[in-house]
Amino acid sequence: MIAFLARSIKRLLVLLTGVIVIYLAVWKFFPFFDHRIPVSLALLATYLFTAYLFLPAAIRLFRLFVQPAHIPLYCVTPDGFASDPINIGIIGTRVEIIEAMTSAGWHKADKKTLRTTARLAISILLQRPYPNAPFSALFLFGRQQDLGFQQPIEGSSSNRHHVRFWACQLGGPEDFSEHLHFWQRIHKLHNITDNRQFWVGAASKDIGVIPIRHNAQITHMIDPDTNAERELIVSDLEKSGYLTDKREVKLGAPYQLKNRAFGGFLQTDGTMTICVLKD
Repeated sequence: MIAFLARSIKRLLVLLTGVIVIYLAVWKFFPFFDHRIPVSLALLATYLFTAYLFLPAAIRLFRLFVQPAHIPLYCVTPDGFASDPINIGIIGTRVEIIEAMTSAGWHKADKKTLRTTARLAISILLQRPYPNAPFSALFLFGRQQDLGFQQPIEGSSSNRHHVRFWACQLGGPEDFSEHLHFWQRIHKLHNITDNRQFWVGAASKDIGVIPIRHNAQITHMIDPDTNAERELIVSDLEKSGYLTDKREVKLGAPYQLKNRAFGGFLQTDGTMTICVLKD
């Protein structure tokens, strides 16, 4: 009964927030822009302001008071919403990972800047390949990914295989130290040296673009089968000759995860493949 009431209150608050946002967008934001620029530009400005500034700011303010608590089996968006499942691990140095993934046919993602973001937008509009396109930030251990790699599909930057990696080291915010210990317990540290680290990764596949359900921003639609992406990376590393050992670890039962894309979900078998790179 208490759980039902809690869900009902939460849904009511979400509905109320939606009503307030629509009211402000229609009766406040649009009239403000409409008095200054042509109506078509006013509509675009209202959308951009609401989806990319007002709503994200409101959600992040909310997350200061209500933060999701979970075993870190998946990374989260900057707003705290569930995203890609963790499904692959690598043992090696930063240089070794970059060399191995590059030799396996993967491209290291550029750092996200105004210039690279503009280049990505142009590549999508003009259907030009951008193999090193920047990633959006996803978070684990209280920080965004340390490394990202991708493989274009049919030369389109809107369709690609990609994987993000986080170094599993104690050095992040104290609030996430138990998450780091969790992943260190998953892997026995006999492969770790002063230079080599355990990196955990989330591999997935972009198959198009679609609005985000909670703020109407445009994002990538992800293929639900994240297991296939994990196997693709392992196979490519084996072919490259950089993989010396691998083992599978059962993290938990298979599960399906609703992500932020409208109508999107991800599924995983609850297994993580740990790859040891050639030293």
